[in-house]
Amino acid sequence: PPDSKKMTHSRRGHLKSLILQIAQTWLEQEKKDIEAAKEAYMSEHCPTPDAAGDQAALMELCKKIHAAIDKVDEDRYDVEKKVNKAQEEIEDLKIKVVDLIGVKKPALKKVRMSADSMLQALLGSKHKVTMDLRSNLKQVKKEVKEESQEAVGDWRKNIEDKADRKKMFEN
Repeated sequence: PPDSKKMTHSRRGHLKSLILQIAQTWLEQEKKDIEAAKEAYMSEHCPTPDAAGDQAALMELCKKIHAAIDKVDEDRYDVEKKVNKAQEEIEDLKIKVVDLIGVKKPALKKVRMSADSMLQALLGSKHKVTMDLRSNLKQVKKEVKEESQEAVGDWRKNIEDKADRKKMFEN
């Protein structure tokens, strides 16, 4: 049957709990490994200081520790400068990528605007002259065409005439 491929709810829950248990043991083992690696590194690079001895030996030990601190601080400073330089290069490259791709321009909406409001928007407070574009247009006299008086007649009469024509074609 096709239902045999589906996993039951209880089986799924059991497998999920097994996976979580395995992951938990892995995490605990990873923590132990990290702690062991730290201990090994510290024992190799930082031996416990021998505090026994006279004052001159302790002074010499302090000088060695100060010299080691200075060296580590110089290395930290150099690494910090390298990181900052790399971050600046990354920012410059990001800007170049944006420039190469180009900025997408938003779709512009049509806006009804008069010439005066356009000049006001462009020039700001300097705009004082109002533009009346119609005043500059050439004046043209309107010619009245004489229409035949027959067409202008009473509309009821025209309808009656058309009804008479319709009757002619029906017969």
